[in-house]
Amino acid sequence: MKQYDYLVVGAGLFGAVFARQATDAGKKVLVIDKRDHIAGNVYTEQVEGIHVHRYGAHIFHTNNKTVWDYITRFAEFNRFTNSPVANYKGELYSLPFNMYTFNKIWGVVTPEEAAAKIEEQRQEAGITEPHNLEEQAISLVGKDIYEKLIKGYTQKQWGRPCTELPAFIIKRLPVRLTFDNNYFNALYQGIPVGGYTQMVANLLDGIEVQLCVDYLADKEKLAATAERVVYTGAIDAYFNYTLGTLQYRSVRFETETLDIPNFQGNAAVNYTDAETPWTRIIEHKWFEFGKDAEGNDLPKTVISREYSSEWKPGDEPYYPVNDEKNGALYEKYKELAAGETNVIFGGRLGEYKYYDMDAVIASALALSERELA
Repeated sequence: MKQYDYLVVGAGLFGAVFARQATDAGKKVLVIDKRDHIAGNVYTEQVEGIHVHRYGAHIFHTNNKTVWDYITRFAEFNRFTNSPVANYKGELYSLPFNMYTFNKIWGVVTPEEAAAKIEEQRQEAGITEPHNLEEQAISLVGKDIYEKLIKGYTQKQWGRPCTELPAFIIKRLPVRLTFDNNYFNALYQGIPVGGYTQMVANLLDGIEVQLCVDYLADKEKLAATAERVVYTGAIDAYFNYTLGTLQYRSVRFETETLDIPNFQGNAAVNYTDAETPWTRIIEHKWFEFGKDAEGNDLPKTVISREYSSEWKPGDEPYYPVNDEKNGALYEKYKELAAGETNVIFGGRLGEYKYYDMDAVIASALALSERELA
């Protein structure tokens, strides 16, 4: 007899949602994670009364009412709205690109003037069918904004010239002829009150969790404890990289606590010039309005500088490099995965897909519906 119906590998969002659904359906579930904490990359830890996003800023946003209704069972969300600022060599600009940005760049005042300026620069560039990210960006917002606010930042983020990146990466770039500073076109948005770790702890309430357990180091023995395995780790690592290594971008963080109440006045400031080595600075307290649970102003602040880098073994994989070469390699791994009859591959690493948090939850709910029907 197996001890468990499901062994869930990974205590991040995908694993936690599936574990919750399976447990509520009467299944016996064990969740394991090689890290010493739950919540995967959405993990938050408290420093000086501030919930610090250890693996980078996570802002929950969705238009999916089913997902919103589901996740708000496990956390109350505040009213945080993502309104990042761009810093180009000391000049500050509003993001996403909107009338404040266009006014500062070109001095235009009306939406009609802004649209005409973008069209004029698009015509000058002579781009009809964009073939790469640079051409796509210029066709969307013109050359001035591309040079100041997109080019340097994107090349730091991806470690490649914009001319070598596919156009689709930037196709959904928000461009607004209004004074709207909300980065996301999402009906529901916010940060869990009490932090993401508490939200995931609520999802996993009453479920057996074992931390510091490396599934791949003892795969056969661990898999033998359950009828089915839900694996949310890297798909190429599962198969010991036998077909080659999938590429990721990684992120390195330099986090420090400062003895001042306010460093930059905003949760996120993007550094868009090529010379500044970091891509952005996060000031974590502004995700929760700079106050503690009782509403008192916090005397200190915590900032994280983010540096983008090419992934190598031992680094944390963040963003799949979804180009043609990696897509073809993933399809081969997917074929291997189909042969693992008692293993389900899910989540950002298991499916080699850049998922927003709401899409991770939707995917885990869809899987649990199929599995537990």
